[in-house]
Amino acid sequence: MPPRRPDPEKLRAALDAQLVALDEPPFDGPAAALAGALVAAVLAAYDRGRAPERDAARQAVRHLLDRLTAAAPGRTVEVRVPPYAAVQAVEGPRHTRGTPPNVVEMDPRTWIELAVGRLTWAEAVVRGSVSASGARADLSGHLPLG
Repeated sequence: MPPRRPDPEKLRAALDAQLVALDEPPFDGPAAALAGALVAAVLAAYDRGRAPERDAARQAVRHLLDRLTAAAPGRTVEVRVPPYAAVQAVEGPRHTRGTPPNVVEMDPRTWIELAVGRLTWAEAVVRGSVSASGARADLSGHLPLG
C-alpha cells in the first residue's frame, strides 16, 4: 500500500500555525519542502521547551510514519504514536486479528527524534521512551529514515 499523500494546504496551514507560535515568518518555500519544514518547526518547538501545535505535531508524526512504511513495507510490526497515528510496517509474517504480536509504541517527540536521527533506538530503549514487544519489534535497522 503506497503512503498517504498529505494535503499540501493542510501541511502549509499546520506549518504556518507552528511558525507563528514560534514567532517566525510564514513558510515561503516550495510545496515539496513543506513536510520537512514542518518536522523542523515541530523540533524547534521542542528545542525551545514548548509543546508544538497539535496539528503540526500530528502532521509531522504522520509524515514520518508514512516514510517508515515506504522504507519498510509490510505488516509485521505495528508502530503506535498516540494520540496521532499507528501504522503497520516491516516485512515478515502478516498479522491479521487481535493485538499484533510485534508492537512498538512511543510518544510523538521520541518518534520524531528517532525518525530524523537525533536519537538512536538504543538510547530511546535505555531511557524507557520506547515500549517494544515481540521478536521483531526492533526498528533500529530502519531508523533514522533516509
